[in-house]
Amino acid sequence: MCRSGQQPDPYTTDGVEKSNAAFTALLEDSAEELYENAPCGYLSTLMDGTVAKINATLLGWLGLEREAVVGRMRFTDFLTVGGKLYHETHFAPLLRMQGEIGGIALEIRQAGGDRMQVLVSSAVKYGATGEPLLIRTTVFDARDRRAYEEELLRARRAAEEARRQAEADRARLQDALAVLQQSLLPDTLPSAPGLESAAHYRTASPDRLGGDFYDLFRLDGTRFAFFLGDVCGKGPQAAAVTSLTRYTLRAAALHDPDPVSALTTLNKVLHERYTGGDPRYCTAIFGVVAPDPTTGRATVRLASGGHLPALVLRADGTADFLPTPGGLLVGVLPDAPFTATDTVLDPGDTLLLYTDGLTEARTGEDRTDLYGAEALRTFAARHAGKPAPAVIQALAELLDDFGDKLDDDTALLALGTPAPAPDTTKLAE
Repeated sequence: MCRSGQQPDPYTTDGVEKSNAAFTALLEDSAEELYENAPCGYLSTLMDGTVAKINATLLGWLGLEREAVVGRMRFTDFLTVGGKLYHETHFAPLLRMQGEIGGIALEIRQAGGDRMQVLVSSAVKYGATGEPLLIRTTVFDARDRRAYEEELLRARRAAEEARRQAEADRARLQDALAVLQQSLLPDTLPSAPGLESAAHYRTASPDRLGGDFYDLFRLDGTRFAFFLGDVCGKGPQAAAVTSLTRYTLRAAALHDPDPVSALTTLNKVLHERYTGGDPRYCTAIFGVVAPDPTTGRATVRLASGGHLPALVLRADGTADFLPTPGGLLVGVLPDAPFTATDTVLDPGDTLLLYTDGLTEARTGEDRTDLYGAEALRTFAARHAGKPAPAVIQALAELLDDFGDKLDDDTALLALGTPAPAPDTTKLAE
């Protein structure tokens, strides 16, 4: 006995018996009851598809009465037009060949005209001698699954559309950046008797603005000013400094073309403009070249503001760096000393200016080695004596070979004197 108000202990003999009785009551459903009210549809048809037996679950989905179905309708009568076509061309042939088929997505027509997505599995029942007797079919409600699949499909389409939109936006951004980048460089280089010139600009990434720059422009009837450099940083801020640097050097050259004076003016402008929490500076080489068509030579005077030394490629096949002593980064200090140096280009010589994107290209299998200045000098020596455009073309192909090993933009500018034409008189002799 138990105390008043307490439940019997389920682990006592009485409790176990009552629990067993409860489970027995739950399992009193007959096989027919389980068949009729199963959570899926059951269907048995003759081999021609005529319905021989159908459970209440499937009848409820179809909205039909048993008397109107059994012996009067075929399985295909429950299907949509597309479902009938698929059943005839795929479902039925596979079932005949394999004896069973499972998980086929179809749609059945409901009495109200709606469609219901289902998954159908069928198996052929064979007699003792192997002859096919009937087809047993199970129909599962796939509406929730179809809704889930459609949601996944919508999400996938949305993701694809977002990806296409992102690619289109990126392409438009790259086009805009390319136009803006081009506006920071000269459209063409001027031509003059006794002077060859060529330039090349290579961006490390089309998704950002570079900070490298170069220019060549006429000062008067006999002299040309040129410069090349690299602004600290990338992006719009670097582009703003690049624009300011180019126009400052051009204006300074027209006032006083001396290289030291031009760099001093640029240093003052940058230091005053960017004094504060966001300092901006650059490296630069500025020079003046005066070609003499009569002698085939050109005199060069230049100064460097913390930039890599220029290379002189001689017609005799040698290449050496041009010493540019001193020269701090432009814009770092209010008063920066700059020193000019002079050289002469004989016929067939070329002066090469470059930025560190070339010398700092990462080489080697592990991408830890830098290309370096000596490798550049050796490469340049193999092209010494060639015209300036040929030298730039060779370097552009070298940059292409580096591919993704370039982490920084690269600007190249070559100025040369034409090699003397061969003496046709001696050739004839």
